[in-house]
Amino acid sequence: MGDEPVPRQGSDGLCVGLDVGTSGVKAVLVAPNGRVLASAVEEYPLLTPKPGWTEQRPEDWWAASRKVLKALAAKAPGRIEAIGLTGQMHGAVFLDAAGEPIRPALLWNDQRTAAECAEIEQRVGAERLRRITGNPALTGFQAPKILWLRNHEPEAYARLRHVLLPKDFIRFCLTGRFATDASDAAGTLLLDLAARDWSPEILEALDIPADWLPTVHEGPSITGKVSAQGAAASGLPEGLPVAAGGGDNAAAAVGSGVVTEGSGLVSLGTSGVVFVATDRPTVDPEGRLHAFCHAVPGRYHLMGVILAAGGSLRWYRDNLARVSTDQGDDAYDQIFARAAEVEPGADDLFYLPYLAGERTPHMDPFARGAFAGLTLAHDDRHMARALIEGVSFALKDSLVLVEQLGAAPEWLYAVGGGARSDLWRRWLAAILGVGLKRLEAEEGPALGAALLGAIGAGVHRDVDAAVSAAVRAKGGLEQPDPDLLERYRPLHDRFTRLYPALKSTGIWHGGQS
Repeated sequence: MGDEPVPRQGSDGLCVGLDVGTSGVKAVLVAPNGRVLASAVEEYPLLTPKPGWTEQRPEDWWAASRKVLKALAAKAPGRIEAIGLTGQMHGAVFLDAAGEPIRPALLWNDQRTAAECAEIEQRVGAERLRRITGNPALTGFQAPKILWLRNHEPEAYARLRHVLLPKDFIRFCLTGRFATDASDAAGTLLLDLAARDWSPEILEALDIPADWLPTVHEGPSITGKVSAQGAAASGLPEGLPVAAGGGDNAAAAVGSGVVTEGSGLVSLGTSGVVFVATDRPTVDPEGRLHAFCHAVPGRYHLMGVILAAGGSLRWYRDNLARVSTDQGDDAYDQIFARAAEVEPGADDLFYLPYLAGERTPHMDPFARGAFAGLTLAHDDRHMARALIEGVSFALKDSLVLVEQLGAAPEWLYAVGGGARSDLWRRWLAAILGVGLKRLEAEEGPALGAALLGAIGAGVHRDVDAAVSAAVRAKGGLEQPDPDLLERYRPLHDRFTRLYPALKSTGIWHGGQS
């Protein structure tokens, strides 16, 4: 499934990682030891034509990618050996026979496909679907987006000849090849998880032609080379090998050293993620956790996702927090300082972080956020602490499920913007009940993509060797505070009872039991 890495003697070992994110594209130029020599970022707009719809123009991704790649190519102190690709998962890029986008791409957080998810489970069978793909039918995944185009835009659907994931559109622009990797393909709902290739059974059930889909490769495999046209547009050398790469979370795991059985990370970005690597496909029979292929050949991972982690904190900062940045003080530092003035549990105030619906463990796009237990004695300090604890409790829900499936990690890397807070890490460690480590250099998915490119080019022997050379922890293991651990355990139990209680009231649209 792709060309094998071929070592290149006497090379500079420089590789590029390109991350096609939701807010913008990021590129990094990486040395063999993991040092980032240069980076560039370019933003692009998010389109929301209707409530619950999120789209982007693939042409905007390519324009931004050309700009950052030219910037890095100009700064390279030596020969670039390869490029690896990563990006936002699940999106649907619809191309015609000439390889031109038919319409804007539907993104991972687009919520328009509830009816199509029901159609998929009716056609395939809910249990059979989970057994093959490792996941239930969710609105964010790619397969229901294809059915939505068929059901709602038949003229566009009639022109459809190729369906790609976001990063793989950039691959096509660079190489002219239609290819993807197993980790990103696992988020389409069309992949046979154990076989690490498209499922003929699901494609037949959904009437999706197999030749519309790209070939599936392992993360470090070389999927093509930069064409003359791609080189002229990007500034990269013609003939540069392009590695398959990985979905953003799998690539971030490679860049964080989370590549072996039982290793894991917790991410405090806009969304929140608990990611644990496994040696074999392990599927939650109730579909509450995602089971995906890893970007590491032959390996897998379990992943719990909450949709508003740091997003909750930003919402609170922008709408409710009593903070001032007139003197240049960081707003988030002020929020954490205020939260630290009250005791754990925020005097019986709880926060449910379901501002955008929820994935793990509820898989409920209709769930909504809530503060529960407000009294006249509560103020902004209590709300801040309840919010930080509520996000952490929701991540604990994911870790509990991972542990129930026998993949319990001894400790986790803490990554993302929220992990930079000493207070949040301290409280999170106690709520999760595991130690946390930080990374010396945290470059996210782009670094992982660059390392996958380096493996494909033969700069490193394999993923384990790349991680050993390029990924380093910062400081020691931060163990949970024993007193906080005991105080938070019953509070999490109370937190878990709030979602079913609120859902049973029917106050959320679609929330009737």
